Amino acid sequence: MRWPRALWALVLGTCLAGGAPVSAQRAGEGDVEAVLQRIQASVERFYSRAVHVMADVRVRVRPMGRGFRSTGRGRNLLYEMRVEWAEGTDTDTPAPEPVVMRTLLEANGRPAAPEDEPVCADPEPFSEEPLAIFLPAKRQDYVFTWSGREREAGRETDILEYRLQHHEEPTIEWDGLCVSIDLPGHTRGRVWADAETGDVLRVDERLRGMYEFPVPREQRRSGMRRTMAIESSNSTVRYRRVAFSDPDETLLLPASSESMTIWRNAGVARQFITHEISNYRRFVTGVRVMGAPRRR
Repeated sequence: MRWPRALWALVLGTCLAGGAPVSAQRAGEGDVEAVLQRIQASVERFYSRAVHVMADVRVRVRPMGRGFRSTGRGRNLLYEMRVEWAEGTDTDTPAPEPVVMRTLLEANGRPAAPEDEPVCADPEPFSEEPLAIFLPAKRQDYVFTWSGREREAGRETDILEYRLQHHEEPTIEWDGLCVSIDLPGHTRGRVWADAETGDVLRVDERLRGMYEFPVPREQRRSGMRRTMAIESSNSTVRYRRVAFSDPDETLLLPASSESMTIWRNAGVARQFITHEISNYRRFVTGVRVMGAPRRR
């Protein structure tokens, strides 16, 4: 199954705890806009630098049974990753939007061949960059709530919870026996941002509840039920500081992500996917604006 998310390498997050105590919510209500302004400034700096950075991404896909034991053969993939700018698809905000581009280099320990990509659960060649929700063109579509402060990665952080303002129609697309699902408005997220700089240190996202959908007759195998469901899906993305030289510069960049999706009536009960990002290198070039990528 393919359950696509957007990130530099991944993205859904560990289940969110219940809401913060009423006193904490009230204490932070007036600070939400100030926190968002700090995060926006940091994200804008991030994107201005990210278009000059490439990295390697090691992706491991593990199908598991109900007892969390590996079932079948997993996938071990190596990608080269970069950020590009695509022409905006929103007529009201036509400004370029960041997308993540990935090129498959290795599949299961050998050089990638054309037949190696993509298969179910592999990352798409492109995806929207998740931190884009903090840019002005996207922020208006989300509701943000201050949820307190705590330490993360050794830093004092502001915690914001977020959700899409309105539900949108789900998109379900089949490619053979693989299914891609986009559920806008069915997830909730939480972000940890450095209280001083606004740098995003961690992003979690989770599916708000089970989502069941019909399986078209032509997609059903013998004995397969008429419906399939995602029981739960969670993801966590973490960021780290990466130092560069000549000239000296330290950037906050994605470090890793992990996600767990539990399926019902599917070919796999659970999918555990990890992304490890390494070998960052910087280069100097102009920003290239592409045509808007076509969703599959």
